[in-house]
Amino acid sequence: MRIRIAALAVTALLAACSSGPTGPASTGPVTAEGTDDGSELTLWTRAPLELQANALVEAYNKSHKNQVKLTIVPNDDYVAKVGAAAGSGDLPDLFAADIVYVPNWTKAGLFGDLSERIGLLPYSDKINKGHIDAGTYEGKKYVLPFVLDLSVMFWNKDLYREAGLDPEKGPTTLDEFKAQAQAVQKLGKPDTYGTYFGGNCGGCGVFTWFPMIWASGEDVMNADGTESLLDGPAAQKVYATWRDLQAAGAIAPGSKDETGATWVAAFQEGKIGVMPYPATLLPTASKTVDVGVGPIPGATGGGATFLGGDGIGISKDSAKGDQAWNFLAWLTSEAAQKDVLAAGKSTVARTDLADPANPVDQVAAAPQSRTPFAVNFQQAFNAPGSPWVTLFRNQVYGDPAALESDNDAVTAVLGR
Repeated sequence: MRIRIAALAVTALLAACSSGPTGPASTGPVTAEGTDDGSELTLWTRAPLELQANALVEAYNKSHKNQVKLTIVPNDDYVAKVGAAAGSGDLPDLFAADIVYVPNWTKAGLFGDLSERIGLLPYSDKINKGHIDAGTYEGKKYVLPFVLDLSVMFWNKDLYREAGLDPEKGPTTLDEFKAQAQAVQKLGKPDTYGTYFGGNCGGCGVFTWFPMIWASGEDVMNADGTESLLDGPAAQKVYATWRDLQAAGAIAPGSKDETGATWVAAFQEGKIGVMPYPATLLPTASKTVDVGVGPIPGATGGGATFLGGDGIGISKDSAKGDQAWNFLAWLTSEAAQKDVLAAGKSTVARTDLADPANPVDQVAAAPQSRTPFAVNFQQAFNAPGSPWVTLFRNQVYGDPAALESDNDAVTAVLGR
């Protein structure tokens, strides 16, 4: 409840302090590369991206006169910190934002207009479209991708071998996902289960279940993000799959109360057969598990991913627009994307730099890679106790007959 109240308070603060989007301060002609003159720049990001942010800032500072001072903020405190700074005019030069917050913060005027600058980049049409779209307001572009995170299907190859499954072939349909999870469950290994999910975590659910619907050829919302479509045939197939897995005892018991704080731990411990998973954690999971990676499948095939992560822009309060742009232009360069992000096993944000041998890059480039947009996304889906959380918990653990009314409740929040 504390988190929900804080989020609502910040939304009100942003609306009150907004004077509309503006352009980052510039002292001369706008250029593709910006200005590297030894200025000190400030950058905020949230803790889940600490590894990538540190690597990027370190590489930039070593190769440029400008120097970026990085501040890592605990995830639960980030929204409140940004909101307070926005109200007092104390935002840093650059700040990253979870992509689901970007539309609200762009509309509130927290970022400066980057349209002209982005247009000067020779590869501007190769930059991840989902993040660009999320940061576009009234035809103007305000953010670039900072770090991409996408949902993929992970499976434990060792458990697959023990269960008589092909360790090189993950599920390509929802029925295969169910069958493979049940096969691991039938091993009867202590504290080992077929699958796991964030059963009380709205963000986990959108990140991993929405792609199952997209891969099935359906949408989760209408085009302008004001109506929920989470009661369609594909969605019902998704719910039935997880309900059947729960009935078979193939979902780890901890899933029911999982708020997201530990939802990846069991897989990393080698205790889960197959589950949708954040791709950014592949380096960590691979230290303890022989991991298979693939797209998240739909009802009868196909594959999709929730293309999340954080966008980044120049704040309304920065007086160093040209210098801040120098960092952002470098961030999208091959040096940053390949030599820093790809080298650290993170996903690149440019389609022309994707590695054909990297399964995560290929999932990111798939046609059904999406970043959904809704102004009230946080309240409808991610907030603790959101109507989406109520919906999917009813479908797995409660009353499936409540689907129509639960879907209407999501629409009611989206349409505010």
